[in-house]
Amino acid sequence: MAIKVRDFEVRLTRNKEERKQVRQLRYKVFVEEEGAGVTEEQKALGEEYDSYDRYAEYMAVFHQGRVVGTYRIIDRNAAEKMGGFYTENEFNISKIKKFHGNIAEMSRACVDPAYRENALVMRLLWAGLGEMIMRRKIEILFGVASWVGTKPAKSAQAISYLYYNHLTPMRLRATVLPEKFAEGVNPKLSRMNILPREFIDEADAKQEMTPLIKGYLRLGATFGKGVFVDTPFNSYDVFVMIETRKMSATYQKHFLGRENALGAPEDEKDNIIKTVGKIITLPVVGPFKVVRAFVDFLLREDADDAEYIEDAEKAESEE
Repeated sequence: MAIKVRDFEVRLTRNKEERKQVRQLRYKVFVEEEGAGVTEEQKALGEEYDSYDRYAEYMAVFHQGRVVGTYRIIDRNAAEKMGGFYTENEFNISKIKKFHGNIAEMSRACVDPAYRENALVMRLLWAGLGEMIMRRKIEILFGVASWVGTKPAKSAQAISYLYYNHLTPMRLRATVLPEKFAEGVNPKLSRMNILPREFIDEADAKQEMTPLIKGYLRLGATFGKGVFVDTPFNSYDVFVMIETRKMSATYQKHFLGRENALGAPEDEKDNIIKTVGKIITLPVVGPFKVVRAFVDFLLREDADDAEYIEDAEKAESEE
């Protein structure tokens, strides 16, 4: 499904040219703006990519036909083809991989610098992700969130705040792999509790967070244990995870007044999926009105201009 707001549109890319535009935008943001390292081939092409892009899907926001924002999505099937998820280069996610429901990894989120001021592009990206979550019944969404640079102490308030207040429960907690740091990087930099709890000031912590990390928190995200210093990419990363059932409760309570504002399981029989021996309720998976409510809350004042278009086209083969 494509979602249009005036001359903006969010959807999965459909062909090689659109995928190329995604990689070009990533080059502009991650390489030219933030200093990530690239190969000579990438430099010649003006594209940022890695081996995980072959089977990944791209959620993209288009403005007048040009990609201005993107997320890379890798589901379990794509990860199996590639031998694992991208985040496994930095974090142990074995507990998440053992989860029996649908899971998907989000990475390489970026927005063209010229489109960051009013946040519409980022909100459209989240609307596109939300629609995908509901359509595919994704129960866990995960990835890494980054700061530019290689010195986590510069974000000590923010990182320590996440450690003391928003760690993922043990049953699903990812843990950093400092042994995968580049040669010469001190493994002690992986610590999240950089400051003692009593030194943490919430306002200062929020000030140090990127807009993306603050957005994840608003949607009820939790964070893995540890910081990964990615020297080649000029970033330091924390692991972020969203359980979509909890995300649903979070946004329903915050924006609609109560956790089951879109219909409690006993009221919404079509929100119940029967499995072997039990019934699992998935509040974010339901009829079109739930999709619409989710997107409306993300788009806020732009929701009245939203159009929903079923996409009957098939993407061109990348092979």
